[in-house]
Amino acid sequence: MNASIYTLEITPRLPARIARLDDLANNLYYSWTRSVRHLFSRIDPLCWRDTEDNPRLFLLRVAQEKLDEAAENPVYLADYDDACRHFDEYLARPLPTDLAERLAPNDLVAYFCAEYGFHESLPIYSGGLGILAGDHCKAVSDLGLPFVGVGLMYRQGYFKQEIDAQGNQIATYQDIDFDTLPITKAVDARGGHVSVALNFPGRIVQAQVWQAQIGRARLLLLDTDIEENRDEDRQITYRLYGGDRRTRIEQEIVLGIGGVRALRALGLSPTAWHINEGHAAFQVIERLRELVRQDYPPSVALEMVAAATVFTTHTPVPAGHDVFAEALIHEYFEALLPELNLTEETFLALGRQPHQAGFNMTALALHGSRQHNGVSAIHGRVAAEMVSAFWPEVPAEENPMTHVTNGVHVDTFLAREFSQLFDSLRRDWRLHLRDQSFWSFVDTIPDERFWSVRCALKVDLIRDVCQRLTRQLESDGLSDIRIDRTLRYLKRRESEVLIVGFARRFATYKRANLLFRDRERLARLLADEQRPIVFLFAGKAHPADEPGKALIREIWQIANEPAFHGRILLLEGYDMALARKLVAGCDVWLNIPEYPLEASGTSGQKASMNGALNLSVADGWWGEGYQEQGEVANGWSIKPYNRSFNHEYCDNEEASDLLTLLEGEVKPMFFKRNENGVPVDWVKHAKVAIHTVLPQFNATRMVCDYITRHYLVAARHGDKLTANGGAMAKDLDTFKRKVRELWPGVSGRLINELPHRIHSHEEIHLEVEVNLNGLRPEEVAVECLFGHDHTQDNWLTQQRFSTDSATSAPPTDAAAPPRTQIYRLAIRINLSGLQNFRLRVVPSHPAQLHPYELGLMKWL
Repeated sequence: MNASIYTLEITPRLPARIARLDDLANNLYYSWTRSVRHLFSRIDPLCWRDTEDNPRLFLLRVAQEKLDEAAENPVYLADYDDACRHFDEYLARPLPTDLAERLAPNDLVAYFCAEYGFHESLPIYSGGLGILAGDHCKAVSDLGLPFVGVGLMYRQGYFKQEIDAQGNQIATYQDIDFDTLPITKAVDARGGHVSVALNFPGRIVQAQVWQAQIGRARLLLLDTDIEENRDEDRQITYRLYGGDRRTRIEQEIVLGIGGVRALRALGLSPTAWHINEGHAAFQVIERLRELVRQDYPPSVALEMVAAATVFTTHTPVPAGHDVFAEALIHEYFEALLPELNLTEETFLALGRQPHQAGFNMTALALHGSRQHNGVSAIHGRVAAEMVSAFWPEVPAEENPMTHVTNGVHVDTFLAREFSQLFDSLRRDWRLHLRDQSFWSFVDTIPDERFWSVRCALKVDLIRDVCQRLTRQLESDGLSDIRIDRTLRYLKRRESEVLIVGFARRFATYKRANLLFRDRERLARLLADEQRPIVFLFAGKAHPADEPGKALIREIWQIANEPAFHGRILLLEGYDMALARKLVAGCDVWLNIPEYPLEASGTSGQKASMNGALNLSVADGWWGEGYQEQGEVANGWSIKPYNRSFNHEYCDNEEASDLLTLLEGEVKPMFFKRNENGVPVDWVKHAKVAIHTVLPQFNATRMVCDYITRHYLVAARHGDKLTANGGAMAKDLDTFKRKVRELWPGVSGRLINELPHRIHSHEEIHLEVEVNLNGLRPEEVAVECLFGHDHTQDNWLTQQRFSTDSATSAPPTDAAAPPRTQIYRLAIRINLSGLQNFRLRVVPSHPAQLHPYELGLMKWL
C-alpha cells in the first residue's frame, strides 16, 4: 500500500482551574523546584517520562482527560495552589537589605556566555561552563539582582552521545522544536518581535531574539535560523561549538556584537558587563563603536568600556582560548574599522597576546575590561602567570588577575531526600547558605537516619544506572545473561557495594585513565567479592577531540576485560539528568586532573553537599575545599607532584597514591560497620563534607562575591569615567599615553642612610629621589616592600608601604637636575628578625581601578 501519511498535532486545552501550569512551564524556575515538576509528573507519569521531564512539551502531549481529572482532584488542586503561591512569593521577594542599599536605581548586570545549562529540557549547554552559567543565573534570581543574560539559541545544541559495541563515541544531532522549549520571542516596547542586523562580509545577517525567564532573571538568546538569511547563515547558530573557525567567529560575532544590539533594541542599558569566557569578548567592540559614534576618541572610549567590564577566564588549557587568524579578522572587521576610527593594526593589537600570533579572544577580553578573575584560588594564580605578559613589569602575584571560586546552585543539585531532611530540622536553612557555623547542625543528625538517606540515594542511582546500561548493552547486542553478569555487583544490596563516580568531559588533562596505570594492583583491589567496588565512568569528548575519544575507547576496552568486567562501567548519554543522579548517589567522587590544569571542577562540590566523599588531586576548588577537623576530613586529597619532574613519573606516582588511598583508607572505612550495619566513621566524614562544602561552595556565595568584588565596583567605576562627558576617562587616557612615552626615562634612588638595626614597631624614614622625566609628582608613587627573600623571582611580601602623594622638598644636592622629586615614607614595621626590603616606583592616577593596570614598574 502506497497511501500517504498525514500528520496532525492535537494539543489539549488547559482547564481554567489549572491554567497557571502554563506560567510554570514557561519559567525555568521549574528546573530547580521539585514541587513544580511534580505537578506535571503526577498528572501522567508515563507521559512525563516520554517527554523527558520537559513541562512545555508535556502540556503539548498529555491527554485532555488527564488534565480534566487533575482539575477536579482536590488533593492535586491544593498542591497546585500551594506551588503557585510559592512561585508568586518567590517572584515578589524583595532584594536583601544589604544589597538593596548598595545598588543604584538604574543598576543592571549584563552577563554574556556562549552556553547555559539550566535543565536537560533546554539543551543549549555542553559541560562545565554552561552548567556554571546556569547556576550563576539561578543564584542571581534567588537574590533578585537586576540582571540579564545573553547567549545563543542553538537549533541542534550539543550532540547526543552513544557508545557503540567497539567503544567508539557516536555523536548525533537532532533539531530542536523551539515550540517545545520554555522560550518566547522577545518583544520591544511597541510589541514587535526583536531582531538585530549584523554586517558580515558582503551581506547582512539577521538574528532574532528569544527570551527565557529564569525565575526573576531574564535571558536573551540570539538565533540566525530564520527565513531572511541565506541557508549557510541560518546554520551559524545550529550547533554549540560546531563547525570550523569561520563558524566559530560568526557565532562569537552574533553573541558579542549581536548581544549588545539586542539589549539596546529592548531599551536596556547595563551598568556592569560580565564577559564569561572569551567567546563573548566581541561585545567590547560593539560598545566601543557606540561611544566612538558619540565622538569619543577610541582610546578614551576603551577606557569607558573597560571600566564597567568584568572578565572571567575558565580554563588554563590553551585549547580553551579562541585564537583567530588575522586574515579572518580582517575579512570580518575591515568594514567596521571606519566606525571605530581605528587602523587595522590598532584593531588587531586589541586581540594580540604578547609573543603569540593571531587574534586572541582572551586578549581582547583583557584589554576591554579592568577586572579579571579565575575561578578558584589555584586557577587565579595560574591565570595570573599565563597572562603576566600583559603587565610585563609587574610580578604575576600582584597583577590584576584575581579569583572568585565557583559554587553550585544548591536547590538544583541537592537531592530531594536531603532537602526534606534539612526542612525537618531547620526550615530556614536556605536563608543561611553562606553561614558555615549554621551548618554544624548536620553533625547532630543521628547516624542511622543520615545513612538511610545516603542508601536511598544510592538505590535511586543504581536503579537509573541499571536501566541505562540495560538499554545500552541491548543495543550492542548483548544477551540477557551477559547483561545480568555485567550488573551483578550493582544488584547487590546497596550498602554492600562501594560506588566510585567519575563523570566529566573526556579531555586528556582530566586523566580518566590514571586509575589504570597499574592494572594488576587495581585488579587485586577489585577482586574482593565480599567487599565489592564499582567504578562508574560517564562523560563526553568533543567530537573533534580524537585523544578524548580514544580515552573513552580505552576505558570501554578495560571494562570488558575479565578482571574488570562488572566492576568498571561506562555509561553513555551523559547529561544533566544523569549528572544529578551520579553526584547524589555515588559514595566517592573521583577527580584526578593533571595539576594545575583543573580550573575549578564543580562536580565535586555537588557530590560533597550530598554527603559523598571527594577523592581528588589538590587542584581547582579542592585546593580550598579539602578540610580536616581533628581526625575527620571531608574527603581525601592527593598532593600533586612537582611538574618540573618528568610527567610520566608524576602520573605514575599520583596513580600509586590514588590506589594507596583506595586500599588503605577508602575501602576499609566504608566496609567497617557497627552492630546496626552503619559505617559510623564514614558517616562522620560525610557529615563534615556537607557542613564544610555546602555553605562555602554554593552559587549564592559565588554571586555575592561577584556583586561585592566586581559588579558594584564596575558599575560605580563606569559611572565615574562616563560622568561629565567622560572627563575622567579623557584625563586617564592622557595620563596613560604620557606615562607610556616618558616611563623609559624614569628612575629613582634611595638617598638617606638607614640604621642597621631597629626595635620592633620603631618608625624609620625613607627618602627616595625620583627622576620624573617630565611626569608630575602626583603621577608617581613610591612603594616599599618588606619580606623574607631577596630574589625577585621568589619574593614573599609581608608588609607594604606606599606614598599616597609626593612631598615637596628642596634637593639635597644643589646640582641635582630640576626634574627630580623627593618622596618620603614613614615606616613602622611589625615584623621581627632579619628582614629584607625592596623599593619601586609606579605610575599613579586616581582613576586607575588597579594600581598596576599599566603594567609598568621601576625597581630601585
